[in-house]
Amino acid sequence: MEAFVKVTSPAAIVDGANIDTDQIIPGRFLKADRSNGYGRYLFHDLRFKEDGSLIDDFVLNREPFSKAAILITEENFGCGSSREGAVYALYDFGIRALIGPSFGDIFYNNCLKNGIVPVRLDAAQVGALREQLRNQPGAKVVVDLEGQVVVFPDGSSQAFEIDPFWRTCLLKGVDDLELTLSHGQDIQQFIEKYEQAYPWAAVKS
Repeated sequence: MEAFVKVTSPAAIVDGANIDTDQIIPGRFLKADRSNGYGRYLFHDLRFKEDGSLIDDFVLNREPFSKAAILITEENFGCGSSREGAVYALYDFGIRALIGPSFGDIFYNNCLKNGIVPVRLDAAQVGALREQLRNQPGAKVVVDLEGQVVVFPDGSSQAFEIDPFWRTCLLKGVDDLELTLSHGQDIQQFIEKYEQAYPWAAVKS
């Protein structure tokens, strides 16, 4: 996955509390080959009419939000089933950060593992951000993972918390397994020293 250091983008407001993973990607698309991209399925039943044409008033179908890399969400975004496909759909569409007061727990962790930064701010801060964006449609927001701040359109900033381990993974563009493997030389050196000190514990090949 692509490393995440700082993203500056128009931010799209997605209205509605408790938007679940089935709304993010309907279950009927989960058997599709991801090599072709899941972005086409993002919010499918909210973005498209039955004949396949776009629903004009859905935010991601309007410019400049069709290329937004940041979504502003409401409470409990990504609740429901644990499907990782919901995060694949967001990432493949081009979404790199979410800003909201709360997220479904499993969904939140799936974001961290797949290159999306889920930023939790308190409800008042998110409300202030939404108000600025409604007054300035298309205004840009900055999500700075290195500095752990969100910069609002008016230039004000809010710090956010993120687990240090996952912050490192995201900054490097690796998942947890890849990060562990990147320390292969150090691990091997530790094994060799340990086996010299405790030969009885050496693994027999």
